[in-house]
Amino acid sequence: MGLDKRELMTQLAERLQHSDRIAVRAQAEAREAARSLATESEKKEDGRAAIEYGSLATGQAARARRVQEELGALTAFREGELPRFGRTSPVSLGAIVDVRTEDDTGYDERTFFLLPVGAGTELTGPGGDGFLSVITPASPVGKALMGRRAGDCIEVTLAGEVHEWTVLEVA
Repeated sequence: MGLDKRELMTQLAERLQHSDRIAVRAQAEAREAARSLATESEKKEDGRAAIEYGSLATGQAARARRVQEELGALTAFREGELPRFGRTSPVSLGAIVDVRTEDDTGYDERTFFLLPVGAGTELTGPGGDGFLSVITPASPVGKALMGRRAGDCIEVTLAGEVHEWTVLEVA
């Protein structure tokens, strides 16, 4: 699985920075819309719209703060000593984990990267080769994988359904 973990984390950081730029821009646009509506008309409907835009701006500001916190956590983790994993290592933060999934249509393989932030983000392998899903220890899949080793079977509950997966490799 020789993937460059730092390069993958840089890719995640770029996605988070993009989300931050979008949130900051949306916040500014919503604040401006709230201001212009409040001053252009005294109609009751426009007053309600101004309040709604103000609430939207507040929500976007909170989103931008969360993204900044995630970027800080990712940067701290990336700059630290990354854990090394061997054939029998248990899954922990920083692990790239290959699992075999089974459902009604048969078997499939998925690759996860266990990081402190970024849950749900899809990263692209080197040269566009394959995809990895970022999971966190707090996510259902992350909780099920923590401490497991290659060869272990786990049960993961997703959307109310229990799935049985096999850990193939921890790197």
